Amino acid sequence: MNTEAAPAWLSPLLVPFFTLSYPTARPANPDSFPHANYYGTGLLDGCVIITAIALMAILRDVTRIYVFESFARWKLARDLRHAKRKKLALANGNGQPSGNGKANGNGKANGAVNGNGHAAEYIVTPVERRKMNRSIIRFAEQGWSVIYYTFNFFFGLYVHRHLPTSLLNPINVWTNYPHIPLAGPVKFYYLLQTACYMHQVLILNAEARRKDHWQMMAHHVITVTLQVASYFYNYTRVGCLVMLLMDLCDMFLPLAKMFRYLGMSLWCDMAFVAFLVSWFVTRHGFFLLVIKATWEAWYVIPRIWDPSRGHYLTTEIYYAFLGMLVALQVIQLVWFRIICSVAYRVVSGQGAEDARSDDEGLVGLLNTL
Repeated sequence: MNTEAAPAWLSPLLVPFFTLSYPTARPANPDSFPHANYYGTGLLDGCVIITAIALMAILRDVTRIYVFESFARWKLARDLRHAKRKKLALANGNGQPSGNGKANGNGKANGAVNGNGHAAEYIVTPVERRKMNRSIIRFAEQGWSVIYYTFNFFFGLYVHRHLPTSLLNPINVWTNYPHIPLAGPVKFYYLLQTACYMHQVLILNAEARRKDHWQMMAHHVITVTLQVASYFYNYTRVGCLVMLLMDLCDMFLPLAKMFRYLGMSLWCDMAFVAFLVSWFVTRHGFFLLVIKATWEAWYVIPRIWDPSRGHYLTTEIYYAFLGMLVALQVIQLVWFRIICSVAYRVVSGQGAEDARSDDEGLVGLLNTL
């Protein structure tokens, strides 16, 4: 436990939940974060993950209910009123009520005449209200994703810039393995990312099943397994690089969804194009370089099991780790094929928005975009 970093009033039982555990001496000549505190790893690190998951759940609900739902309700209600007034103004250029006194399918008048002989504002039909409420909820759900992934991408970029690693030559993520102990920012970034994906697994199983449920579950389970294994086997530098690459496009996809739910088609298309480009560059460009570097680690790191030195790389572990990275790439290639089909609709002038499906999974989302 890290009792020295905890406030005096905090119970010793809660210290592991609010501080980084296993503080240790700073290396004599660290190659990164020379002024940071350094830490070992252990099972108590799971306490910070539990705290992070709980805080994410609270922050997600607070921002969803009090920020994004409020904003979306105001914006969509204003746009609906504006659209109805515009329609009435066009329809009543001859001074006649737009609805002609007829009732719609719900038995409610589409238009009415006020005392001045002008058409009154259209009422909001139950169908319109349901559609608006659905858009409000879905807009709010994506808001937290934009906040989280934006924060984590720039935090990961900060960590990456202070590590002696390179995007174009990532073999140096394996040089001088094992990289222990861990600098405070690296350890916190790793635990925070692991908590995020565990939180996503909980959300996937708590919400209604989507068409791509098992694809998403496989992706998240593989990712969490890689995160936990790489953390305890000291493959943290390659892990930091992979997580950084994954987060960039994850900012743009929920942003495109938010624009779609607000009816902002042009901004939706622009965000989707940014998502498409960033996905290809990071997940099929730089990520393939990471897989290549991991393959080349066979010639860089001796395959021995020596826990006393923090060295955990046997032939079996090497192939398991490499296999999970390749499996992750295969899943992403399947998704990229779907993304490209949506991109074709954008380029051909059909736009990324398509109301044929209300499914909210990745496959369904790309159809609705």
